[in-house]
Amino acid sequence: MDSMNITSAQYKSIDTYDDEGNVVSTDNCGIIATIDGKEFGVPLDPANRHYAEIMRQVEAGELTIQEAE
Repeated sequence: MDSMNITSAQYKSIDTYDDEGNVVSTDNCGIIATIDGKEFGVPLDPANRHYAEIMRQVEAGELTIQEAE
């Protein structure tokens, strides 16, 4: 696998609402990451090569994924 220069990563979240419009849950649905100088939306899918590399770097202590805003 070619080396990826990942300089930032932040979770993207999605809210789930009830019938009255109240937020009932908020879940991470992807990661916004800067990889090799370009911004990518990365799905939370272990089969995705960008996600796999992000997680490898997180596990190695080389990268931290910021919480969603």
